[in-house]
Amino acid sequence: MERTLSVEEKIRRAEAIYERRQGNNRPVATIKVGDKEKKDIKLLKKMLIQILVCTILYLVVYVIQNNQYVFSEDFTNKVNEILSYDTNFMELYNNAKNSILSLFSNNQENENTEENNNEQNNIEQNAIGGAIEENVTSEQIDVSEPEQQQELSQIEQDILNIKNTTTFIKPVEGVISSKFGQRDTATGSVPKNHTGTDIAANLGTKIKSATNGEVVLASEEGDYGKHLKIQIGEVSIIYAHCNNLYVKQGDMVVQGQEIAEVGSTGNSTGPHLHFEIRYQERKVDPQSILEL
Repeated sequence: MERTLSVEEKIRRAEAIYERRQGNNRPVATIKVGDKEKKDIKLLKKMLIQILVCTILYLVVYVIQNNQYVFSEDFTNKVNEILSYDTNFMELYNNAKNSILSLFSNNQENENTEENNNEQNNIEQNAIGGAIEENVTSEQIDVSEPEQQQELSQIEQDILNIKNTTTFIKPVEGVISSKFGQRDTATGSVPKNHTGTDIAANLGTKIKSATNGEVVLASEEGDYGKHLKIQIGEVSIIYAHCNNLYVKQGDMVVQGQEIAEVGSTGNSTGPHLHFEIRYQERKVDPQSILEL
């Protein structure tokens, strides 16, 4: 005789058969109260849904019963009043923009005013300082003007540099037969632009070195005939048309030392010493340096 199953046993067997058919072996969570098992949380969810639906239904019924307030004329008028209010957003934007621009313009005017005041103060101070400086400068000019010298030419600068750096003595005793610069010549072979000073003397007269220095050239070639070039700093001296040379290239000479004899070699019309002074190879009148 079969045993009668309780309701709980039938439920458990039905759930086991359902899970086997679905192929899901996941255990079903149960709640135990005392020694008895309760159903899964799914049942609780269904209960909560039912409670929520009942609550909504209750609220609907409440609104229907109290529709005299919700749909009253007073309530409707207030809603219509709010909806009928026209908000001009463009006007609000323009008002806000104008307020901001006016604020910035006021700040800019204040800054410009301050800058103008500072600039005016600077101008006044510069004017005062300029007036004082002008007075001082004018006084200095008035004092120093008589002492100012005119700008020197290149030749004058060269002469001044030679006198400041080198001392000279007369190289030979004689008479000046031809000066520095342009001259009238009897023959076409003699150049019109004379680059030195000719001192006429007897043939064989001893020539002394007008300065200290180094013999950088001792030659017998060219229109100068037998000639020497002695260098001291940036100053060089030419002794030309000599009869004999006593020194050679590379020798160091001292002022007053006999270095050659008066002659008439090269392009010459008679015994004399062609005495030439140069500064940085620019020719200078010897008579502006020393008395010959």
